[in-house]
Amino acid sequence: MNMILTSEISCPYCSHKKKEQMPTDACQFFYKCDNCKKVLKPKQGDCCVFCSYGTVACPPIQEGSKCC
Repeated sequence: MNMILTSEISCPYCSHKKKEQMPTDACQFFYKCDNCKKVLKPKQGDCCVFCSYGTVACPPIQEGSKCC
């Protein structure tokens, strides 16, 4: 399986979208929207902002393992 390392994050506050490179060595718990400047945190039950607001789950989840 090929790992996808880019995900498009959609801000739940202003709907701004931006493609971002996902880290492969750590989870990303916070993300600041470039448009409205709100800081996003993972939804309850999700391990990172990519799993909550991205078009692609983070690398550990793609591999089928637990996230950080």
